[in-house]
Amino acid sequence: MDLREIAALITLEWRLDRRQKHAWGSLALYVVSTVYTCYLGVKRLSAVPTWNALFWIILLFAAFNALSRSFQREEGGRQLYLHTLVHPRSVVLARTLYNAATMVVLSLISLVTYVLFIGDRALEAADPGLFITTVLLGAVGLACTLTLIAAIAARAGSGPGLMAILGFPIVLPLLLAILRASKLALDGVAWSVTGNYLLAILAMDVLAVALSAILFPYLWRD
Repeated sequence: MDLREIAALITLEWRLDRRQKHAWGSLALYVVSTVYTCYLGVKRLSAVPTWNALFWIILLFAAFNALSRSFQREEGGRQLYLHTLVHPRSVVLARTLYNAATMVVLSLISLVTYVLFIGDRALEAADPGLFITTVLLGAVGLACTLTLIAAIAARAGSGPGLMAILGFPIVLPLLLAILRASKLALDGVAWSVTGNYLLAILAMDVLAVALSAILFPYLWRD
């Protein structure tokens, strides 16, 4: 693993996204329009479990939408060119870090938009620091897991369709831990209780990154 390669690849991803200015705009528009559609259906929510579940459903679909394009650029000559320049492990780690940063930004946009439209009554008894920590850790976890799924789907040549089929069963344990941790944070439960779920989320994040680093070189070689 070469930190200079990872930094260069992250910079490359950022520059490519800056050239495609519609990329970030489309993600933000997707989140805002989805939240607004939910607002039209439910108006204001005060029930904490429903508020929490709806928020994570929106963020989950936003993550699939945002990360499905992760490895769509590496086709034909560009993949061969990258193969001659950098180690495949640097590629997947750089992509994971970039996707994690993308999901952190997207989760914050989603949370602000969600509170503005759906209301903040569910946050009245919440521990704000704990809830935001859970949101950020959950967003990073989704990025780490779905980056590996996106790589497998891209190498299989099936794109977003296969990613959706593989992604939901694999993401489910992570999603259940996130839902439980965020519900406890909204209820104002102490860190000593919620911390067990946060550690479980962190462990799944680390496992997803480790599997990506181990498996991706074989996917890349094929």
